Amino acid sequence: MTQKLSIVIPAYNEEATIIAILEKLVNLDLGLNLSKEIIVVDDASNDNTVKYIKDFARENPSSEISLYQQELNKGKGAAIHLGIKNVTGDFMIVQDADLEYDPQEYILLLKPILNGNADVVYGSRFMGGNPHRILFFWHTIGNKFLTFLSNMFTNLNLTDMETCYKIFRTEIIKSLDLKEKRFGFEPEVTAKISRIPKIRIYEVGISYYGRTYDEGKKINWKDGFRALWCILKYNSFSK
Repeated sequence: MTQKLSIVIPAYNEEATIIAILEKLVNLDLGLNLSKEIIVVDDASNDNTVKYIKDFARENPSSEISLYQQELNKGKGAAIHLGIKNVTGDFMIVQDADLEYDPQEYILLLKPILNGNADVVYGSRFMGGNPHRILFFWHTIGNKFLTFLSNMFTNLNLTDMETCYKIFRTEIIKSLDLKEKRFGFEPEVTAKISRIPKIRIYEVGISYYGRTYDEGKKINWKDGFRALWCILKYNSFSK
């Protein structure tokens, strides 16, 4: 039986890159007897993002592309929640609408699950020999600190808790009661999956083609403090 990967794309003002990522995904051959669906959730963009998505879907009718639109800008986490609600595949991954992560590496994350060893796989930007764009020193320090703090509470030994690339068995991600509407999604989901009995979490090295703020990067120091609060909140205050 063919299994399906659901790809959830939260998008906000990504007119510069949305077509490029959709083209990559449509042309992606996963192999391994896997099909795919693409679920784009637009977070009330005020540029041409929605128009480009609709045009692309119309020009590629054989591709399984669905578009959902938020009436108001609610944040990346809220967009992911709507995507999770609508996925129909056996496995789910979040794909940012920019070009920082390479969909060709889905296969690296899928293998531990398809081999029957894992339920969740994290793609780490801080392990392995794959290429990484050199950018912000303090972002790296911040990511490693947040991962360290998260690990202290969850008793996991992740190297990159904040990574976008996480593949879940769909029944697992749908079973979680997720609350965070913005960039707190990563520490919240990590805290909650860590408490699932007998959960099998793996980590593999991936590439990272980061972008600058001039190129459209949106996360900032405020999101770092929110992530810190979420680690404390979902591991100590609201288990």
